[in-house]
Amino acid sequence: MTDQPRRRLVLASQSPARLGLLRQAGLTPEVLVSGVDEDAVTAPTPAELALALAEAKASVVAAKPEVKGALVIGCDSVLDLDGEALGKPADAEEATARWKAMRGRAGTLQTGHCVYDTTSGRYVSAVASTVVRFGEPTDDEIAAYVASGEPLYVAGAFTLDGRSAPFIEGIDGDHGNVIGLSLPLLRRLLADLDVRITELWAPAEA
Repeated sequence: MTDQPRRRLVLASQSPARLGLLRQAGLTPEVLVSGVDEDAVTAPTPAELALALAEAKASVVAAKPEVKGALVIGCDSVLDLDGEALGKPADAEEATARWKAMRGRAGTLQTGHCVYDTTSGRYVSAVASTVVRFGEPTDDEIAAYVASGEPLYVAGAFTLDGRSAPFIEGIDGDHGNVIGLSLPLLRRLLADLDVRITELWAPAEA
């Protein structure tokens, strides 16, 4: 009896952090960016917005003929601070104001996950939530961080695995979720589609 071929895995995101997390977990996804206009998607709460964006990205990519037969993963993250959904800041001024508002406080990083099985046409989705406790960087430290350019490319204007790591006191929840993708949640969503994550592992190198 021959083994079934490994399913193709497609990541509907251009995030290098998400790609890195998947690769570290033994997966070898292809990347196909959805092109979804994120500003056109609205929802009542930050968690619902993250979920709607993830579902939109996954469904757009899943509809492309070149991914037929693949499993498509869509993700999107927003920071929930006082009920407001904060994505990537528009410019340095907004990033600076964001950090001055966040310091010494806690927010909840909401990441929507959607897995679309293009073979069956089924999809499952859920949100992972992680509380992030921010430290109290000085105005000079915030200015230096914003000048690095990093906060302009990430949801919430911070990363857990980059230059802002020293400004984050701790988290409550899955650290991978803050970086961009919750591997435990991904495993559960795949299981809901009758796919074991271990079936998607790349062969171990000799």
